[in-house]
This record gives sequence, C-alpha cells and structure tokens, in this order.
Amino acid sequence: MSSRQHARWMRRALRLAARGRGWVSPNPMVGAVIVKGGRVVAEGYHRRVGGPHAEGLALGVARGVARGATLYVNLEPCCHHGHTPPCTEALIAAGLARVVAACVDPDPRAQGRGVRQLREAGIEVEVGLLEAEARRLNEAYFKRLGTGFPFVSLKAAMSLDGKIATAAGESRWITGEKARAWGHRLRASHDVVLTGVATVLADDPELTVRLVRGRTPLRVVVDSKARTPARARLLTADDRPPVVAVTEQAPGARRRRLEQAGASMWVMPSREGRVDLEALMKRLVAAGSQSVLLEGGGRLAASALAAGLVDRVYFLIAPMLIGGAGAPTPVDGTGVGRLAEAWRLSSVRVRRVGEEVLITGDLGAEGKSCSPD
Repeated sequence: MSSRQHARWMRRALRLAARGRGWVSPNPMVGAVIVKGGRVVAEGYHRRVGGPHAEGLALGVARGVARGATLYVNLEPCCHHGHTPPCTEALIAAGLARVVAACVDPDPRAQGRGVRQLREAGIEVEVGLLEAEARRLNEAYFKRLGTGFPFVSLKAAMSLDGKIATAAGESRWITGEKARAWGHRLRASHDVVLTGVATVLADDPELTVRLVRGRTPLRVVVDSKARTPARARLLTADDRPPVVAVTEQAPGARRRRLEQAGASMWVMPSREGRVDLEALMKRLVAAGSQSVLLEGGGRLAASALAAGLVDRVYFLIAPMLIGGAGAPTPVDGTGVGRLAEAWRLSSVRVRRVGEEVLITGDLGAEGKSCSPD
C-alpha cells in the first residue's frame, strides 16, 4: 500500500476523532479505522467521557473481519484499566496484523507501553504517521499532561480600529450573526469559559452555548472582591453552577450571597491583591479541565498575556469604525515599552466569518505573572 494511501486512512481517523471535540475532555479525541484488503471495514471514535474507546467501537463493528487487518488510530492504544478495559487486550484478541498510530500517548500510564504490549503479542506497530496533525488535534491534552496547565485561548471581537465597545460601554453587537454563531462553536469546544467581573458588571453575559449544538463549558468569573451581582444572569442561565474565583479579601457576606444565588465559590491565592491566574489555571486542571477560553475585557487579556498563559488568540475584526480615545480595546493595561517586547504570533491564519475577518495565531509561554480583576 502506498504512503499516500496510509496517510489517507490516518486522516480519516483524525476526522473521526475530531467529532468528539467538546464532549470527551479530559480524555483525548481518538478515531480508529480498520482496513483490510485496501478498504475500510469498520471505524469508530470516542464519543463521551466514560464511553467506549474508538478502538473498541471499531472492533465491535468489524467482529471477525478484523483478523489480519490493519488499524489506523491517531493515538497509541491504551494498555491500562480505566472506565473501559485496555484497548491493547482487545486488539490482540481480535487478531489484528498491524497497528498504525500517529503518536505515543503522553499519559504516564502509557508512554509507549501500549506499543510494546502489541509488539510483544506479534502485532506489527508503526508510530509517527501524521504525528504533527495528531498532536495539534489533542494539543490541550498534550499540554495538560506535559505542563500541568490548560491550553488557553483568548478570543475578542473588535471594530476595524481596535475597539471592543464604545466609550459609553455599548458592545452589542459589534459582529454579525455568523460570527456570533462561530463564537458559540468555539465556546462549546472548550472546557471552561473564563471572564472577569468587569465584563459581568458591564454586559451581564450568560456565557452559555445557545446558537449552535454543543455543551456549555464550566463558566468562571475572576472576581477578587466578590462584586458579581446576585442577580447576574450567568447564575441562573445553566444547570451547572458557575464558579466565582475570589481572594480572601472578598467580604464574607458577599461570598455567602453569591453561594445562596447558586455560585460555587473558589477562594484563590492572591497576587498583588487580585486572583492569581496561574493558581486558578492549576485549580481548573485539578478539577478536570484542560482547555480554557478567555472571553473577558482588556484587563483580563493583558494579565493573562503578561503571565504567559495564552497559547492562541482568536481576533474577529468587524468592518466598522468606533473611534474614541476612551473606548476600550481588547488588550488593556500598560502594554509593552518596546516593540521588541510585543507578543508576536506564529502560525497565523486569516479567513472570513460572515462579514468579519478572523485572525488566529499562536503564542509562546513567556511573560511575567500578574492577575486581573
């Protein structure tokens, strides 16, 4: 079989895996394709946490046809017990002749053990086909296991002259319907949507997924002094209670009022009088999250950038001019003193979303630690 054909089957596995986006975290997205005689005989993908793995689903479809076949999978099959039995045992029992995996699983329980187990059973194993694409698909999973921090995306919508609202605070709606629907899809693909109390006070957002099919992520408000109103819409907009992250400086009466209104209160360490963002990110990982979408104002964005926490930015630019020296911008704070210190993007992509232009780019993890309110 040609290398082009091998890549074709792996790309099919990657496309299948991507269907689990927003539903399987903190597990990785995994797709599996079983090929025999040059044709696909079965396939499957991991659909939800606690549910069957992609390999098991594909084997269930293939049944006896899997004997002597090749499995294409975007991540090393697991060899440990979790919600499901080890996939390696099922693959060995099915009599597969070959397994082609895009990359090794960074989970400490795996890290090549699954590959070795398959080889010891006489199954030919190849690792590395379309590895870069596979790692990018599960970049949040790889970052969490490699660093202990979640993958953080910063999203902002602004006018052509870089304003996220008028000087009077009006921001609905800078972008059109298609761009807003795209924003809800982006929200649904993350485990957490994080905003600052200033945005809650100004816009009273729900932070739910409404315009598209998808799961509403955990909603978190960075609110050092517990200024979130007890009647804020996000407190009642979803069955899953939002988190309000405060510091010890937050008055007890305000904390109790928010708890009574339905919020889950997290008392976090402070840095310069505000919630320590690094500590908050680690707490989110400990709670089972591995991807965070920042949808706050300029102050939250500036603090997250300065702390070196942002991995990717999504900036939507609308074809309008707002003007005004006092109109807010997507990145606030003091900014950088020299252009050499600016946050520069790599892997920049540009495309249209309705009438808006979307610019996406990646950042390195550099910067000083500080925190927003």
